[in-house]
Amino acid sequence: MSATTGSPASGATRGGGIARLLRVKRPGRLAAEAAALLIAVAVAFPLYWMVLSAFKPAGEIQSTDARPWTLSPSLDSFRRVFEQQDFGRYFLNSLLVAGTVVVLSALVAFLAATAVTRFRFKFRTTLLIMFLVAQMVPVEALTIPLFFLMRDFGQLNTLGSLILPHLAFSLPFAIWMLRGFVKAVPEALEEAAYIDGASRTRFLWQILFPLVFPGLVATSVFSFITTWNDFLFAKSFIISDTSQSTLPMALLVFFKPDENDWGGIMAASTVMTIPVLVFFVLVQRRLVSGLGGAVKD
Repeated sequence: MSATTGSPASGATRGGGIARLLRVKRPGRLAAEAAALLIAVAVAFPLYWMVLSAFKPAGEIQSTDARPWTLSPSLDSFRRVFEQQDFGRYFLNSLLVAGTVVVLSALVAFLAATAVTRFRFKFRTTLLIMFLVAQMVPVEALTIPLFFLMRDFGQLNTLGSLILPHLAFSLPFAIWMLRGFVKAVPEALEEAAYIDGASRTRFLWQILFPLVFPGLVATSVFSFITTWNDFLFAKSFIISDTSQSTLPMALLVFFKPDENDWGGIMAASTVMTIPVLVFFVLVQRRLVSGLGGAVKD
């Protein structure tokens, strides 16, 4: 039997079977790669058109013969954006609001995820389900109640009226996602740290925090993007004090009753996209490992 198993004929049969299997899989792989390429093009094309329109002169933007290129790029649209009054203040306000939400949501979510994972207490499961339910409520449905809440707290026309709602909306997702990272850390590691004399605080910040840091990065990207691009809360809660407005509100200047300045709109949108791209490039390695850990959980 051993001679039959190791015979050249059986080896050739196995080799032919592998070759047939590869030939069967190859068309499917090519189709998947083609589909992925088409999806990437569909996603990237609006971004390309936005940047292209930002560099087009006014005559080409208003022309009925739209072309996916320009032979005479211009910086006039960007010049109008940066010459806009208080544009720098809007940019700093957006940076302050987004940065504060990212830091606070990461800190609170880390502590909360550790609590619901490591400790056993009453209504723990109910609390986790409430986190999921909170994600299902549309933001538009809560805008009016939040407006009255901010009014009663005296937070209208302040950056706090933007920080608090975004912090509340980003925490459920962050806690639920970080829960998997905290759960993946063996309890034996925590016991070993206690045996070696480490306190609970030292284990929390010097051992557990670095291990779940990729998950914190992944949730921070979500918090940063949603806060940075927010227009609904900025329009609803910043009513009279324009010095507290954020960058998306700067786009309203280019929407005019007679004719919209599409070059300025596209240039301002391009400027708004740059910080998001920079933030993504800085954390991309951690983001990949964080999303991989979340999927594995």
